[in-house]
Amino acid sequence: MAVGPVPQSNGASALSLVRQLSKDHDHVLKSFRLLISDLCQQFGGGHPGYDGAIGMAAIGVALWRYVMRYAPHTPDYFNRDRFILSNGHTCLFQYAFLHLTGYKAMTFEQLKSYHSDRVDALCPGHPEIEHEGIEVTTGPLGQGIANAVGLAMATKNLAANFNRPGYEVVSNHTWCMIGDACLQEGVGLEAISFAGHLKLNNLTVIYDNNQITCDGSVDLTNTEDINAKMRACGWDVIDVEDGCYDVEGLVQALEKARAAQEKPTFINVRTVIGLGSKVEGMAAAHGAAFGAPDVADMKKKYGFSPDEHFVISDTVREFFQDLPARGDVLVQQWNSLVKQYSAEYPELGAEFQRRMRGELPSNWKDLIPSSFPDKPTATRASSGLVFNPLAKDIQSFMVGTADLSPSVNMIWPGKVDFQHPDLRTTCNINGNYSGRYIHFGVREHAMCAISNGLAAFAPNTFVPITSSFFMFYLYAAPAVRMGALQHLQVIHAATHDSIGMGEDGPTHQPIELAALYRAMPNLLYIRPGDSEETAGAWIAALEAKKTSSIISTSRHALPQLKQTRREGVAQGAYVLVEAETAAVTLIGVGAELSFALDVAQQLKETKGIAARVISFPCQRLFEQQPLEYKRTVLRRHQGIPAVVIEPYAPNGWERYADAGINIRRFGHSLPGKAAYKFFGYETGVMAAKVGDYLDRLEKGEWQRGEFVDL
Repeated sequence: MAVGPVPQSNGASALSLVRQLSKDHDHVLKSFRLLISDLCQQFGGGHPGYDGAIGMAAIGVALWRYVMRYAPHTPDYFNRDRFILSNGHTCLFQYAFLHLTGYKAMTFEQLKSYHSDRVDALCPGHPEIEHEGIEVTTGPLGQGIANAVGLAMATKNLAANFNRPGYEVVSNHTWCMIGDACLQEGVGLEAISFAGHLKLNNLTVIYDNNQITCDGSVDLTNTEDINAKMRACGWDVIDVEDGCYDVEGLVQALEKARAAQEKPTFINVRTVIGLGSKVEGMAAAHGAAFGAPDVADMKKKYGFSPDEHFVISDTVREFFQDLPARGDVLVQQWNSLVKQYSAEYPELGAEFQRRMRGELPSNWKDLIPSSFPDKPTATRASSGLVFNPLAKDIQSFMVGTADLSPSVNMIWPGKVDFQHPDLRTTCNINGNYSGRYIHFGVREHAMCAISNGLAAFAPNTFVPITSSFFMFYLYAAPAVRMGALQHLQVIHAATHDSIGMGEDGPTHQPIELAALYRAMPNLLYIRPGDSEETAGAWIAALEAKKTSSIISTSRHALPQLKQTRREGVAQGAYVLVEAETAAVTLIGVGAELSFALDVAQQLKETKGIAARVISFPCQRLFEQQPLEYKRTVLRRHQGIPAVVIEPYAPNGWERYADAGINIRRFGHSLPGKAAYKFFGYETGVMAAKVGDYLDRLEKGEWQRGEFVDL
């Protein structure tokens, strides 16, 4: 009952159908190339000749017409093949095929909106996940191929956990188009290496090898043997010499790739950039429209009228017209398969349906401990106490680390590693594709980009968790940003998040990084102060279905505070200690939350100053609260100044505080407690600074609203 070859309208195989329809190939390819030229020329720009748009026309015909399994009228069909355009600036390639193959949203008028000023255009300058038929947002080069690795891993994991003999309910293939630049970006190479290691035979990368980038020919910067490099990374390699015209050869290569049993496949396709134009084979074809005279000459050369524009002939329409019906057959076959599967395996079927709906078990919060030990505990350890019971029982979680398992506390009892089942490591850490713990190696950027692919497989079917030191999320920042931009629920467990992490020194002590992530749209940067707040951080992150999160935790042990509340984290900030006659509000954050309580007590005992204390684990969650709540927490409208205590750059705290005990330089290599002392984070020193600030504020030397660095 496994889904077989792509059903063709007449029951023919892909190759036999290629031969039947080959008489139309020349006309379809020429029409496609001229359509792309017209679409670019109407607004004067847009990568008309680069890779996919013109040079890769034949690849598109082979893939979209003959090989790929998808359903244009059911674009979210769960078992569809995934197509990723990693070289996303060639987006017209994908948009044109979405239109020709029958995606309802991509009307002809929408297709013509490319580079227009229409705010509702479905043809942005790079593919965007929100639009029908687009699997992930691509643009920054290398991200797409890393996403594709994540998508292929998702298929492997679902298949290993749910498929049964005769019931391949998950059997889709991942196709990724790349250009020369994706093979130069570090994140792409990290992902390629990892995919080869995992032997993801359900992944095919199609390389549009035209040997041109913006600056000139590729040999200006790269002269390596890419086929040898891919083989060394554990990939099968197929060469296609005539990628501009040889549709049959391309179909043969794609079908061979789909049938691969042992390795992912790299198809090296030689194409010509700007084919048919005056800048054919030149870097000038990369980023500018050809110009009206050149487009007219191309039309004449191809036997088309130079006075007609955006021409899609009846022959072209008929060439693609059966694809929606073919897709409907795929969907019907698969729905029937799942129905029979659910009848034979009711428990598995129910779990499979729940996963497809993106639901967590209804009792998931009950798995989180209701209380924690009173002893001082590093919040990285607290994070493990909170999350590991969830990960043990909830199959949606795919948990990974960048070679830091002993440090990040993300291993649960009985965990199985995600590995190729035949791998036998020297250290005897082995697994299979059903496993949910991923050893990414020292590949922070790829870890997060691959996790975006896992999350993008289907909404919330997977909830990827990454883990590393907080400082190394600077390496991963472009991928974290792409996850947030795409509204993907990816949770990043970032440890060692302060100068308190100690002797590794300024290279490992994050000073400026929180400001970046607090500013990043659609990202929750949450910094809990003890175990109870760590529970609240995980709850907030897991409830944020369309938002990425970073849970930022300490290496060193922190006191467990009786005033903290997990539900307070969801509000972003909340009051720990109230004082109706307060002279100052102390804002405590994360690993330094207890400092604010200690300073408040010192001010009361030594200076008779009443200080209120608030915990402020997440600025973005606080901003989402009603104005009245925010005023109640801060009370700045009552004239009470606020001082924030956090050994990070102060940028951003000006919105909530009048002064701050922060750091404006890089850290220092000292043991954690000594580092805090070196930077003045001692109770007496901080209390003196706050007292002096209040005195000078009273004298008028400083003004409220002028942020003062203490």
